[in-house]
Amino acid sequence: MAFVILDICGNEKAAECTQICPVDCIEEGPDQYFIDPNVCIDCGACVAACPVNAIVDEHDLSEEQEEHLEKAEAFFG
Repeated sequence: MAFVILDICGNEKAAECTQICPVDCIEEGPDQYFIDPNVCIDCGACVAACPVNAIVDEHDLSEEQEEHLEKAEAFFG
């Protein structure tokens, strides 16, 4: 997985990221959007499209933010 959507997405859910993703790897969950780690091609288009800066590279996650990676992995099973 290259990118992770943080929980601040839940306050916005603007969906610009879903419209720009060339491989449709972003899906809406019950409280926010999630990026499918098995489909993402690491292009970064979603990062620039997010109006609330909720998308970060998994390698840039702080220790407190790592739970968001776990949530995404659980969402896609």
